[in-house]
Amino acid sequence: MQSYLDFEKPVADLEGKIAELKSMAAADQAVSIDEEVARLSSRADEALVEIYKKLTPWQKTQVARHPQRPHFSDYIKTLITEWQPMAGDRKFAEDSAIQAGFGRFNGQPVAVIGQEKGNSTETRLKHNFGMARPEGYRKAVRIMEMADRFNIPVISLVDTAGAYPGIGAEERGQAEAIARSTEKSLELGVPNIAIVIGEGGSGGAIAIATASRVLMLEHAIYSVISPEGGATILWRDAARAQDAATNMKITSADLLGFGVIDGVIPEPTGGAHRHPETVMASTRDAIAKFLADFAGKSRLEVRELRREKFMAIGTAL
Repeated sequence: MQSYLDFEKPVADLEGKIAELKSMAAADQAVSIDEEVARLSSRADEALVEIYKKLTPWQKTQVARHPQRPHFSDYIKTLITEWQPMAGDRKFAEDSAIQAGFGRFNGQPVAVIGQEKGNSTETRLKHNFGMARPEGYRKAVRIMEMADRFNIPVISLVDTAGAYPGIGAEERGQAEAIARSTEKSLELGVPNIAIVIGEGGSGGAIAIATASRVLMLEHAIYSVISPEGGATILWRDAARAQDAATNMKITSADLLGFGVIDGVIPEPTGGAHRHPETVMASTRDAIAKFLADFAGKSRLEVRELRREKFMAIGTAL
């Protein structure tokens, strides 16, 4: 069943009427609804296009958080074959918010790291809503070290509101774990690509998104803090999250303009959750292009290109 955001109400109303007509037709085969359904479908499509042509940063934030948006596990099922997840940080415990392992992309061995939010109450609790503890970042470092040792490219799929801010996580060195993961991302001798598929929140995202190439889905967001958190700090009022979202410049278009990211993967009208197969195909093409661009480059070249990329951020402003 399709879940609608507040600003999608006009579309929800039209598609609701279509569903009612189809229900009536199912109950009475003599009723002809084809013409009316076609008319309403056309109006719904037009309304959706009009809405998504002028999304505000706050509306994009809502789309990025949509409960039906494809998650890490969906990308793995579609893009990666022979997937072998790895567990544990070899120090304390397993963290299910960050998933990591090895598989094949178009037949080529790759390491894949990313946050999984879950898509039901049970799985959301299991994965802690995609908010990793230190063990998750230490697991990510473990996988990156192994990939570096065996000359395997790294793919990161970023989707988190931020690292878990619990007392236990802080006691076990949350900040240090994030810093180590960021450091490892920067020093890899193999190419790594990060794709923000939903939310890219704070250091929790940067820890695995510091890559040779950073891309975002069109309606994803990437920021140093959530809009609610920013509003609380700036105005001591979380209700002003809409203002924070606008002023923080968190959309893909804003960040591409600043040079923080390297490209935007387009989403179908209505967002990735409406046509996930289209987004998966576009993501596959983007990863394939990245791997082709970095094929044959030495470890020194890979490190130098990554360094130049991050040193150049903001220089054109």
